[in-house]
Amino acid sequence: MSYIRSQAFEETGYVVLDRYDQEADPKEWLDLEYVDWKSSGDTRFAPLASAFGEMECNGFWNHTPPRTDKDGVWVEANVAKAPHLKARAEEPGANIGRCRVIELQPNDYAEALYNLHQDDNNRLNPDGTGWIVRGFFNLSDDKDSCIILREDRFDPETEVRIALPAGAQLIVDTQRFWHAVWQKGPEPRYCLITSWESGPALDAYIEKYHGNPHSASLPLDPAFVEEAQAQVRRRLAERAAILAAKGKADHGPVDPEA
Repeated sequence: MSYIRSQAFEETGYVVLDRYDQEADPKEWLDLEYVDWKSSGDTRFAPLASAFGEMECNGFWNHTPPRTDKDGVWVEANVAKAPHLKARAEEPGANIGRCRVIELQPNDYAEALYNLHQDDNNRLNPDGTGWIVRGFFNLSDDKDSCIILREDRFDPETEVRIALPAGAQLIVDTQRFWHAVWQKGPEPRYCLITSWESGPALDAYIEKYHGNPHSASLPLDPAFVEEAQAQVRRRLAERAAILAAKGKADHGPVDPEA
């Protein structure tokens, strides 16, 4: 199928924008209503835009009528408490699908690797329309933490680790990348996540904030990486064995938001 895609993502699949002055804004995310929704770790979400404006986080394709991750409806109870966050999501002028704040509890590197997943934002996306990508705007100051991006889930050579201080802003083709966050803590991480449709409006926004398709990857000892990889392989083997004992097939990692 042929979608409208941004050239900004052609080389690496992500862009890092200019850092936002997060200290200038109130901590609106602390006032939001959160719902239990598990995605790549111990998480809750505060929906700002959902399929029909309800306080829920389900994929738009799981509603009636089913549709792709576009044309989200604002959740009035939460956006009333977060005008700055709503304005930041709206600034690109691109079509918005799901928009929410994630709360992620601290984890470790091996846990983050185990939770690597690809999104399914473009399910039911009509041919010839804009490809859905996601913006990640870090709200809390997690400068020792990072988002992990991998082209190949099991190949650390494809891994990029991008630091997450307050105000870090990046846009990622999350259907291309396996991704998860290593939140060192000790406090939870909060991040505004917005689904945007690719097109001229988003292109102009990326250009305005000097979208850079390259980021210095945070260094890690190769032995540390290999040990974490070994832990993940052990956990996946144990999972497969449990499913086999129950007579169920292990279809491998799936999008936890499907």
